Amino acid sequence: MGLYHDLADRTAKLIAEGVMRPGERLPSVRQACKTHGISPITVTRAYHLLESRGLIEARPKSGYFVRARLGSKLPEPAMTHPVGGSTALEVSDFIFQILDSVRDPAIVPLGSSFPDARLYPLDKLGRFLAAAARHLDPLATVTDLPPGNDELRRQLALRYLAHGASVSPQEIVVTSGAMEGLNLCLQALTRPGDLIAIESPTFYAGLQASERLGLEVIEIPSHPRAGVSLDALADALRHHPIKACLFMLNFANPTGSCVSDESRRALVALLHKHQVPLIEDDVYAELYFGPEAPLCSKAMDTDGLVLHVSSFSKCLAPVYRVGWVAAGRFAKQVQRQKYSTSLATAVPLQIALADYMKHGGFDNHLRQLRRQLAAQEAQLLAGIEAHFPGGIRLARPDGGYFLWLELPARVDALRLHEEALEHGISIAPGSIFSAKREFPNYLRLNFGHPATPRQDQALAMLGRLIKRQL
Repeated sequence: MGLYHDLADRTAKLIAEGVMRPGERLPSVRQACKTHGISPITVTRAYHLLESRGLIEARPKSGYFVRARLGSKLPEPAMTHPVGGSTALEVSDFIFQILDSVRDPAIVPLGSSFPDARLYPLDKLGRFLAAAARHLDPLATVTDLPPGNDELRRQLALRYLAHGASVSPQEIVVTSGAMEGLNLCLQALTRPGDLIAIESPTFYAGLQASERLGLEVIEIPSHPRAGVSLDALADALRHHPIKACLFMLNFANPTGSCVSDESRRALVALLHKHQVPLIEDDVYAELYFGPEAPLCSKAMDTDGLVLHVSSFSKCLAPVYRVGWVAAGRFAKQVQRQKYSTSLATAVPLQIALADYMKHGGFDNHLRQLRRQLAAQEAQLLAGIEAHFPGGIRLARPDGGYFLWLELPARVDALRLHEEALEHGISIAPGSIFSAKREFPNYLRLNFGHPATPRQDQALAMLGRLIKRQL
């Protein structure tokens, strides 16, 4: 990491901890050079980086100042309180009706689940893929069957090691994206009629997978910043025959919540006590905005109960659809499920991604991606504050690319979704993130696309549509 990154991260930490407060002036470039023993260009680059993250602002002839934290004017939603006990799922038709309406590329994609593909090094990846195809060993069609390409699994194991977790390549199963990984885990751990625990709200694809497998779910309350409630989970484990938990602990979709290191340790210990596996959907873990990554759950998994699911789709290669499961004690079961469903993941893609991880500058790409997403978050928040009426609540996430908004109680987000589509704008209404179709006045917005005048116009229109319902 460069010196300017180090200075930027240390300054960002001081701002986050409240040591440097909104409106306070940063040391001048000359003062910072003297204090830290670095060059003016290093300080300037650090300040430009902080400015791109939306943390500071330059004022002509005055210097750099800590920026008022966007979103601070808006209170955050409270802990959720899902109604009733277990639920037999009937959500897929409803979800597909919503999703089919937002596929048009002419629509402003505030409701999309995907970031802008132009944020990723697709040309560079393409060169690695072309080389992998040219030099492909014909034997790889057999040797790279499940659990997958040896070198890719070795690179993933090294990635875990860098995050403090000792994960053997032998427990890693390469999949065709994270969704296949989640499905394989559920198939390995459950049978039709079994009960699993999910967060409320939760990513709708997990609901669809559970419905397809004939599972019932129990929704666990969660906080839009702190994540799943450990007290509610402990109570559910005492009173229900839960076979597995399906949670997002890092920058959850849709809320953006991130479970703290302390709570994460307590959660893993609680599941160890009850011997209930955790399927962790962790596709956003690399998209953190702070100086350090969240604690890796596999680092505290002492008995193989954590099935860690991730992919390259959100952090590197959105169109390649390559993921993996670090399946702990269940690796053999997951591998057999892979054999019996899709058999294998495309071998050239696996080889290309392994080579990119070794030689392509993965960490440099991630640093740029995080900076861009953090800047886009600040821009979307500025648009919301400028155009939306009072009574809005949101929790500002520290990673990922989603904002979860609570609108005034009188607002019907489904009706808002339909009216917005008539104006060429997609949003994700809150009800698609609940087994019981709760959160009727919530919506999820995507800041994974660079801000444009068209996006600002869309936010202004959304603000007007919300006001009409008040």
